[in-house]
Amino acid sequence: MQKRLEYFFENLLKTPAFVLFLALCAGAILILWTRIQLVENQTIAYQILQEQGRFGIFTLFNSLKYLGTPLIYGLKITLIAFVLWTGAFMYGYKISFGQMWKIAIIGEFVFLFAELLKVAWLIWVPYEPTIWDIRAFYPLSLMNFFNYETLPNHWIYPLQAINLFEPINWLVLVYGIHFTARKKLDYAYAIVFTTYVPLFLIWLVYYVVVYH
Repeated sequence: MQKRLEYFFENLLKTPAFVLFLALCAGAILILWTRIQLVENQTIAYQILQEQGRFGIFTLFNSLKYLGTPLIYGLKITLIAFVLWTGAFMYGYKISFGQMWKIAIIGEFVFLFAELLKVAWLIWVPYEPTIWDIRAFYPLSLMNFFNYETLPNHWIYPLQAINLFEPINWLVLVYGIHFTARKKLDYAYAIVFTTYVPLFLIWLVYYVVVYH
């Protein structure tokens, strides 16, 4: 199992960063297009606006989503890579920022799979979801244990962010660093769990406190 995992990561880490980034953005845009066409555009709210000829704003908003996907991913991945790169430097790991950027990209594919599961669930769910159902639902997250209609808005995103895919992403980052630096796995765990993970949790607390 260890050798298979190492072989898998080695092949990914040999792939040029721009190829991984393009694949990530293309996958995200494709999933987003599928969700909009097969789920959001089928809601009653959208159909009413379409009948009234007022759905142009939705079309514009969706277009901005497509165009903004590479920018959002670029900013997010750069921030994650910087945090991990700083942590690696503190622990004496010789990993370039470019290598860490690539590791961060690989980690984002975990959440791409989560979005795919979300679309699949919304398509096959035995009832017709509303636009608010679509926005509130996130697979395998704490949000599924709460009713978004009675929940304060500032709790929705943090409860979505605490999900099963998040720790999987942490493990991907750990093994990405481990196989890149070729040092003890314990140090890779230390880098991720003393830099990225605490900042992620602090961000969620900050969001809850300052959101209005």
